[in-house]
Amino acid sequence: MNGTGTVRARARLTTSTPARPSRTGPRGSSRRNLRAVRMLWHREMIRLSRNKIQLVMGLVTPLMFLLVLGTGLDTSGVVGEGYDEYRSFLFPGILVMTTQAPAISVGVSVVWDRQVGFLRQALVAPVRRSSLLFGLCTGGATTGAVYGLMVLIIAPLAGVPYHPMLLVVLAEVFVVALAFTTIGMLAAVTIKSIQTFQVVVSLALMPLMFLSGAMFPPGGLPGWLGIAVALNPLTYAIDGIRRTLPGDVDLGGYAESVEIAGWTPPVALEMGFVALLAATALTLAARRFSRAA
Repeated sequence: MNGTGTVRARARLTTSTPARPSRTGPRGSSRRNLRAVRMLWHREMIRLSRNKIQLVMGLVTPLMFLLVLGTGLDTSGVVGEGYDEYRSFLFPGILVMTTQAPAISVGVSVVWDRQVGFLRQALVAPVRRSSLLFGLCTGGATTGAVYGLMVLIIAPLAGVPYHPMLLVVLAEVFVVALAFTTIGMLAAVTIKSIQTFQVVVSLALMPLMFLSGAMFPPGGLPGWLGIAVALNPLTYAIDGIRRTLPGDVDLGGYAESVEIAGWTPPVALEMGFVALLAATALTLAARRFSRAA
């Protein structure tokens, strides 16, 4: 009886004592997810630091737009009387355009990783697949922000002075780059061919850029053109950056912000809309990615 009681007591002690948290529990899982995000972000930063030629070439396009297109239209009078600072007006669009290519390149790397087999190895890792996407997207957004920072350094060439508000602009550029990256990621987890991916993304982004008010004022446009500009999410990204930049970047008051039923949304709401677009694209990409083989 005494031995039987001891066995029963040990059994009750074993069943009543809470188990120690293992590495496979929620706490360990969160650490692994954060580590995966950090490692994938670090991977994109290594790519950025090793491709110095691409960093230098990233300034060629904005310089061409500023010094050739901007100066040419500024001095020729083609843009109209009173549009004496067209380069300053063009600068926000060039800033967004510069962040577009490096952010989308992350999507290209995902398609390439699928072809070489790296993506399949990453899918079997004991982390959430949404963490893998988030790490890639933050890396792409940081890369785009670095390119945006380089363009902000040459802002005086466009008549934009150095000012503490440029730090706020840099934060807005990061949000826009994140939106570009998540859209590219959504396309990357759907399309399996690099050539098809590049064609689809180029055809999608080109009309968005032209109908964003980057080249001409978005306010007061007639008919369908005004509706298309108002429905374009990139319009609000460029308008928010333009209204944040210091100096005269609104063509001396000729460039009106986009209006919705006579109401001009504040900058915070415009950038919040861009952030919501990024979150939506990331959520859709994560769902599509979770079903990837």
